Amino acid sequence: MMADTNRGLPHHVILEGRSRMAIAGVEDVESFDEDSVICMTSKGALIIKGNGLHIDKLNIEGGELSVEGLIISLEYEDDVPSGGGFWSRVFK
Repeated sequence: MMADTNRGLPHHVILEGRSRMAIAGVEDVESFDEDSVICMTSKGALIIKGNGLHIDKLNIEGGELSVEGLIISLEYEDDVPSGGGFWSRVFK
């Protein structure tokens, strides 16, 4: 796996049977409760929705998050552009 050049951490999601999820590239956890977990990743905000969700493991320094419970959906709120901004393309 190649490292993400947009931000510091490579990002990937592993879902095991809709009951356990491991996420790499987590930069922060914005909020969490039994119905949702909102975290910032190196690829944008990730919203996890479900029932009985709880955070099993959180290591912000290592960019790791584990969530357990019934996982219903995953949604990225915004996408991180991959080539820099407009001015970085103009001044290549």
